[in-house]
Amino acid sequence: MRAAADLTPSYHTLAHRTCLHPVTGVESTSRPIVHILPPETAGDSPSSCSFAAPRPARSGKVAILTTGTIFDVKRFSIHDGPGIRTTVFFKGCPLSCLWCHNPEGQRPEPELIFRANRCLGCGACVAVCCQGAISMDGDVPVTDSEKCKLCGACVEACYAEAREIAGREVTVAQLVSEIGRDIPFFDQSGGGVTISGGEPLFQKEFLLALLRECRRQEIHTALDTCGHASWEALDSVREYVDVFLYDLKVMDDRKHRKFTGVSNDQALDNLEALSQEGHSIVLRVPIVPGISDGEENIGETGALAAGLASVERVDLLPYHHTAIHKYAQLDKHYELRETRPPSDEQMTELAEALRRFGLPVQIGG
Repeated sequence: MRAAADLTPSYHTLAHRTCLHPVTGVESTSRPIVHILPPETAGDSPSSCSFAAPRPARSGKVAILTTGTIFDVKRFSIHDGPGIRTTVFFKGCPLSCLWCHNPEGQRPEPELIFRANRCLGCGACVAVCCQGAISMDGDVPVTDSEKCKLCGACVEACYAEAREIAGREVTVAQLVSEIGRDIPFFDQSGGGVTISGGEPLFQKEFLLALLRECRRQEIHTALDTCGHASWEALDSVREYVDVFLYDLKVMDDRKHRKFTGVSNDQALDNLEALSQEGHSIVLRVPIVPGISDGEENIGETGALAAGLASVERVDLLPYHHTAIHKYAQLDKHYELRETRPPSDEQMTELAEALRRFGLPVQIGG
């Protein structure tokens, strides 16, 4: 029987705010301001500021007040580990893979997303920007990143939801409270929480506190990692991870440096160490045409995986370019625009090549 959770936060809701839209002049009522306080501060009055930092933890409650920055929480995921899962995406990554499908997770700090196709050109964002960071170029608002303080005023003012801040700070208590809603689905399906990113080990202290709390509440955990971190960091969290989803980008170190920005030496060393410690590992290999789909890379991948006793399966992840629009929204250049996804036939051939090493292979996550 699952132990009853005792992290239910206290909700203090202030009155709705009524204001006039800066351009249309239409009166609107915003969402209520909700303060979520950990249990040990539930008896206190909330701060008057809706963006106030959590109060210091009382003795013995430090872990649940540890804060981190995430950019998304996806519920009912079926491709990020066993069963039905809730996937939490951490911000910050030491790699810069050319094919990254979560570019909003690369930088550790929050950043502005602008969806030009939704913009009405009304100028509401310009009117509310206290920093004078937004100006109109015809019907298109242009943001000066040097002036922008990410205060969120333009996001609130945009009726078309063309503007969004990717990245929010949360405490472990708040995040576990959100995750906890899906515990019945985890129990029925053999699922749990998957921590992805970005690279979760980039926020090691937050990751450790979250994993410990999930373990305390008997929530199955999967860690999706590229392995580019010190062994000390990985060693500190590994006992709280039920399965590692280990990304193996490309075997050749020269190519790895060229296409991800870093060497793969550390990742390969950590992978071997995890296997020697007996951890459950699922290797995830992105198949990017012209980069990782060659016979040599597949052969080296198979030989490595076959020599690791703890590898349970190899997942081949076909490249896709559905994230191209994200790069435009972040005002970033996407270098693989002309790269086409591998065909089903090619994926089948690559899977068969790996199976000849005696490995269980799956196409897709």
